[in-house]
Amino acid sequence: MAAIEATTYHSLPLLNHLSRVGSREADAALAPTGLKPRHLVALMLLDGQKAVTQQHLAEALSLDPSNVVGLLNELESSSLVSRRRDPADRRRHIVEITADGKDAMLAAQRRIAVAEAHLLRALSPQERRTLHTLLVKASGNASPPQPCKT
Repeated sequence: MAAIEATTYHSLPLLNHLSRVGSREADAALAPTGLKPRHLVALMLLDGQKAVTQQHLAEALSLDPSNVVGLLNELESSSLVSRRRDPADRRRHIVEITADGKDAMLAAQRRIAVAEAHLLRALSPQERRTLHTLLVKASGNASPPQPCKT
């Protein structure tokens, strides 16, 4: 491994700090909706999809299936998703976003957009697009959530 020069830029501590601040902003923005960021991510992954299996959702979220059960219990108790047995395999559950879930997701996305604009207010719109592009590119090795495939 090559020696790291003292003048090398270290982005990881800055990303970590921005992540912590962003998490607080996201939690505060979503608090009035009753959703958590993990709920919003799940709804966004389900949006526009046909019914998907609980297992596919777990894989898309990179979560242990038992954690997905708890997440879906929370969303289902608020009527934001529906879950039913797969008629082709009664051991599997099929998950779908409901109309209420879609409305809640859109409202949450509007609130997140305001929080994100505040967090990144020092950046121009072009710089925000560039940041987003670079983060998507960099996260290619970090397994970001992908849309569920049916």
